[in-house]
Amino acid sequence: MQALFLVWIATGANSNDHAFCEGMVGDALTTCQNADDVGTATGVGLITALRVAVDIISGITYGIYRLTRRQRA
Repeated sequence: MQALFLVWIATGANSNDHAFCEGMVGDALTTCQNADDVGTATGVGLITALRVAVDIISGITYGIYRLTRRQRA
């Protein structure tokens, strides 16, 4: 599962090619590229937040499973 998130994050981080900024020059080009970078960072942040949420839910689920399977004294 972690490998899937790693591939997803790497793919998302490398998907920034500034294709929308073609034909722009000067400040408009800089602004477009910066906005594209912010969008990429936001996407990677959301993927990371999803990974953390899945890890927490999986950990809680495993803990509950272990509690139900332990021997009672």
